[in-house]
Amino acid sequence: MKELFVKMYIKKIVPCLLAAFLTMGYAGCGTASANRGDQGRETSGLSSAEEISESSGNAEDGDNNEEGNSGTAEKTGTTSSETAELPSSTQDIFAMDTYMTITGYGKKAEDAVNAAVDEIRRLDDMLSVGKADSEIAKINNEGSGTVSEDTEIMVEKALEIGETTGGKFDITIYPLMVEWGFTTGDFKVPDEEKISSILEKVDYQKVDLDKEKGVLSLGEGQGIDLGGIAKGYTSDRVMDIFREYDLVSGVVSLGGNVECYGKKPDGTDWRCGIQDPGNADDPMAFLGVLEISDCAVITSGAYERNFEDEETGRIYHHIIDPSTGYSAQSGLSSVTIVSESGLLADGLSTAMYIMGADGALEYWKEYGDDFEMVLMTDDDRIIVTEGISDQFTGNYPVTVEER
Repeated sequence: MKELFVKMYIKKIVPCLLAAFLTMGYAGCGTASANRGDQGRETSGLSSAEEISESSGNAEDGDNNEEGNSGTAEKTGTTSSETAELPSSTQDIFAMDTYMTITGYGKKAEDAVNAAVDEIRRLDDMLSVGKADSEIAKINNEGSGTVSEDTEIMVEKALEIGETTGGKFDITIYPLMVEWGFTTGDFKVPDEEKISSILEKVDYQKVDLDKEKGVLSLGEGQGIDLGGIAKGYTSDRVMDIFREYDLVSGVVSLGGNVECYGKKPDGTDWRCGIQDPGNADDPMAFLGVLEISDCAVITSGAYERNFEDEETGRIYHHIIDPSTGYSAQSGLSSVTIVSESGLLADGLSTAMYIMGADGALEYWKEYGDDFEMVLMTDDDRIIVTEGISDQFTGNYPVTVEER
């Protein structure tokens, strides 16, 4: 059996919200961050207006701590006495195999954050493939089953992305993730025969979702994992809760995903730093910064989770190409998706990484009405789509892609 040197970067993709340290500035960040404040198959928290935490994209006043697919958010004080007196609440929790930070600002901030934490835990219990009594684990074991509205929404979007990307996003990749050890940490390089055998069953088109009956059925020998899209859905649900409690501002960092509610408490945009893949050990090294509000910033990259085969010296990462069964080699080192929908951004960050720059840009030109991208190539070039070019400042040569 081959000996392996394991090098793992837990999906804290740095969406780091870099808030300016005004009254009580302090920062701390991961892969992608947003001022304190990215899949089962790939696999990115905030506190107040004056902190930085970690995520897939960085956004000030919020943070995000992920598997390709996280960040930190910074909280900062302001010169406005009205903003300074705005009630705030922050909680840090561990769920969905990552550290998360939820921060809200408003009269009902504490109640909203408590409700958000409860919702995250509920979804974790429902979706975890590692919990035998979860909805997804039962379906994997039995081949079919009744699903909740939440699972129905995620599966429907996953199948849609699978269709539009030509299968580059495929929730039935789960058995391959298990074989590689990315779900357990027991890493190994499977033999080609084993990979080929499993690949025969990897096909999202064999998954049947009967919305009328609320039943999900898998093909023979299949297993699914919604980890590549679940955190995006979860951050969307947190935004729903913030709206229900009529908050003024908020940010959530879920392992590689950062999503911001409104603007910062002082009325300015969040500044979200995106982790530099070439300096993944330094959570404060950014390839660039985005200025955002009311959207999700989700990053996927090979640096997030990988291991080295000691025998060959080759690095294998968790973003598996469903067409080959091996780690994707696309010429990209990271992909950041910006969208009002965390659900969409989460799934696309993985798919676009696998498709490579040319494929991702072609996809954006056809389907990009509701998302924008920041692509980092292996040779340290940044490509930004035109819809966010004025909001992005890069630390490497930047090319703006137009339609």
